[in-house]
Amino acid sequence: MWKRILDEAMDWAVLPGFSSLGYRVRGQIQPHGPIAVAGRSVMVTGASSGIGEAACTALARQGAAVHMVVRNRDRGLQALERIATASGSEAIELHICDISSLASVREFASGFNASCAPLHVLINNAGVLAATRTHTDEGFELTFATNVLGPFLLTALLLRALRRSASSRVINVSSGGMYTASIDLDDLQLERRDFSGARFYAHTKRAEVILSEEWARRLAADGIAVHSTHPGWVETAGVSAALPGFNRVMGPLLRDPAAGADTIVWLAGASEAAQNSGEFWHDRRVRSKHRVPWTRETPEERVRLFAMCENLCGLPPGGATNPTASTDTKGE
Repeated sequence: MWKRILDEAMDWAVLPGFSSLGYRVRGQIQPHGPIAVAGRSVMVTGASSGIGEAACTALARQGAAVHMVVRNRDRGLQALERIATASGSEAIELHICDISSLASVREFASGFNASCAPLHVLINNAGVLAATRTHTDEGFELTFATNVLGPFLLTALLLRALRRSASSRVINVSSGGMYTASIDLDDLQLERRDFSGARFYAHTKRAEVILSEEWARRLAADGIAVHSTHPGWVETAGVSAALPGFNRVMGPLLRDPAAGADTIVWLAGASEAAQNSGEFWHDRRVRSKHRVPWTRETPEERVRLFAMCENLCGLPPGGATNPTASTDTKGE
């Protein structure tokens, strides 16, 4: 009983729960043993550094066949060498895909599906916190394209492979920043607001959590579990570049990438993750999706967001759960 009270107290106090201290304490009061991923095929986006690389390393160590999805080939090859050396595994494959580009996602997914390779777990980890308002060649705001549209389309296009695999699951890496945001369906890419990297990022991370719950509802009959998770405050090159002030102030309290990847890796193989779809996890426990009432969305808003993402990805209504290779991407 006291362990649960301590855990919840750290969670609601925010700083201790999200920090390296919270991870160390919870390591003493929650299970941190081996997970069942040996022989399973796991795909990780954003795999060339930080949390993604750490997740690939841990999964490879435990016997998973790892598919690394990266944007930059040279950085990906360097990361692959580090992961192979650290894990001792040869079951690691590198794939090139720019998650912010719907065309690149379609090309990659088409090739992967054509290979008929198995896929048990998809980890949508790639993300960006942009410093300025930037648009992709397809016309989407970069943060939204990378954190929401790309992962949404990739999930839809890889359902064929996930449906072929037993106890398959999708894990969407969100952020504690989403606690500060509510979804704005009338200005989904926040084009009518002054740019703020942190605010735009939090908005997309809220969208990820909402979409995860809606994916879970729609894929329940397929036996595919879908979850979102918060890695805590992690020291990565991306955080340092995007939020240098936060990085300087938090310093010693930031988690290392391996700690940030822990729950992601656990969800890939834990039996609890197969049984409890649609949840939001942090440090191997289900957490509340909201801290304040004004961030809550309705079931109708979840359906509307899902439909809007289908439309922006060029999928017909209902097409995300039954995509075809002939659908066209949209840039407006």
